Amino acid sequence: MASSLLPAFAVRRGEPVLVAPAEQTPRETKTLSDIDDGEGMRFYSSGIHLYRANPDKQGVDPAAVIREALARALVPYYPLAGRLREEAGRKLVVDCEAQGVMFVEADVDLTAADFGDVQSPPFPCFEQFILESTTVAGVEPVIDRPLLYIQVTRLKCGGFIFGQRFCHCVADAPGGMQFEKAVCELACGAAAPSITPSWGREMFMARQPPQPSYPHLEYSEPAGGPVDRMLTTPPGDVARVLFFFGPREIAGLRQRAPPHMSRSSRFELVAACIWLGRTAALGYGADEEVRLSFIVNARGRRDVPLPEGFYGNAFAYSVAATTAGELCAGGLGYALELVKKAKSAVTYDYLLSVADLMVLRGRPLFALSRTYIVSDVSHAGFKSVDFGWGEAVYGGPAKGGEGPIPGVTNYFSRSKNRKGEESTVVPISLPKDAMDKFQLEVEGLTAEI
Repeated sequence: MASSLLPAFAVRRGEPVLVAPAEQTPRETKTLSDIDDGEGMRFYSSGIHLYRANPDKQGVDPAAVIREALARALVPYYPLAGRLREEAGRKLVVDCEAQGVMFVEADVDLTAADFGDVQSPPFPCFEQFILESTTVAGVEPVIDRPLLYIQVTRLKCGGFIFGQRFCHCVADAPGGMQFEKAVCELACGAAAPSITPSWGREMFMARQPPQPSYPHLEYSEPAGGPVDRMLTTPPGDVARVLFFFGPREIAGLRQRAPPHMSRSSRFELVAACIWLGRTAALGYGADEEVRLSFIVNARGRRDVPLPEGFYGNAFAYSVAATTAGELCAGGLGYALELVKKAKSAVTYDYLLSVADLMVLRGRPLFALSRTYIVSDVSHAGFKSVDFGWGEAVYGGPAKGGEGPIPGVTNYFSRSKNRKGEESTVVPISLPKDAMDKFQLEVEGLTAEI
């Protein structure tokens, strides 16, 4: 169903087909890492790229170009054409038999201009532009399913929309981008991808015997207290508002930070601000534990010797935790202190400790109660994905967050505010009665002194 931003439309999908590697590939079974196969990875992450028409591509079918490049990219990335299988202890492996990824062509009577200046998730009517698989009891399985679903929707202006859904067990955001850029390079005429993929999952296998060496609050629900209202509020009673943190807001936050923290990163400032304002707005009891859980990427860290071309999951959730009373009394400085401490905690030893925990505790889901979960994708380079039609008008997550509960998980992405200034944009979902208070909290924290 079209949103109010778009004219009425209907997407005409063709019949989905399986695209296999263009050449013979090894038939083997590859083991996922003990970080890859946690319960929190067993879902499909959705992304969308919107492209305008390119006069140099007149008469060229983007779906055909992408489908051919996809088949060629699956030769070096052949595990992505396989299927997941679960072994003893819920251990996941990939059976590489060149089964293929799911691909569908579609058409719609819309133009790229109809989407306006869309720069942040969720993408308008994203459900129409991504190919979804069937669910079982409301849950989308990942076992014995294609690991990648792609839909290319041609627009009447000559542009198109590239929608993809990646099984998170086999690739994180940087890994998925690495594969997409390989498809782009081949679509643009390259003989081979510039980066040779590496499996390397042995990097994140549990030690023998497994010995978790950190508390890992991210996998234990907070003790005591009533049920978190974020987990029980009906979707119809949830308000959703986009918050832009541009130069003015960041300056206001820096002014309120303690002097020794005034050079905090944009992510640290925004995460601390939202966690603090959200906690106050939701009215948690002073003695109730509240948490901020966020993804810390291990790529580029000296103590994490990742092989070049690695495309698996290379991150951990780290947690800042305190009571609601202490957080609200301590203000932005205290929140920043906790965020920085949690951010610095993720080392290679921490990642191995996560792997150990996964094996010992049956690969649990991360905690959700009184927890705000953040993934910063502002530096992922989504818009640079170019199949030969130029830079994307929009490139990024299809949704504002993942999971069935609105507002528990959020993406931080990069966009421009109404003044055209580069900003961090966060789509916040809260119970309607809490949203007004949250807006006042954020305004108070970000107003320049």
